[in-house]
Amino acid sequence: MYEFLSNYKIVGSIIVILLAVLIRFLTSKSLRKIRVNFDFQKSRMVVIYKMITVLIYCSVIVLIAFIWGVDEKQLIVYISSFLTILGIAFFAQWSLLSNITAGLILFINYPVKIGDTITILEKDNNITGEITDIGAFFITLKTDEDHMITIPNSIILQKNISYKIK
Repeated sequence: MYEFLSNYKIVGSIIVILLAVLIRFLTSKSLRKIRVNFDFQKSRMVVIYKMITVLIYCSVIVLIAFIWGVDEKQLIVYISSFLTILGIAFFAQWSLLSNITAGLILFINYPVKIGDTITILEKDNNITGEITDIGAFFITLKTDEDHMITIPNSIILQKNISYKIK
């Protein structure tokens, strides 16, 4: 009896993993079509693909945990504890949360993209550079003098930006 249950768990786990790989493949194929049809920037699609991949693998971990008999109540307690700690960390560093939110706004709905040259208009000192990366916390600019400057995403949303339309 125990051997049958063990085989069931192994087969179930393999099926879940194979389904995850299939979903990842189909997602990749769909994202390529969407990128071509809507002329999205490749770097943006890479980030979206990574986010979807993380969600797929988190789902796989939860499903395999259920197959192997992890109690739902214990799993819910673990997940809620993790989210509580994460929430306290974000509250302690409110700027982190605002930078992540600003990063999503910059990534999804901002007129400039990676490779564009922008000027951040300051009172005393304007900063001009080419956008090399839009991360979760910072935007990275490469200046004409080949210096790399990282600026928090929340600052980018608060400042006036000058750029040329291509």
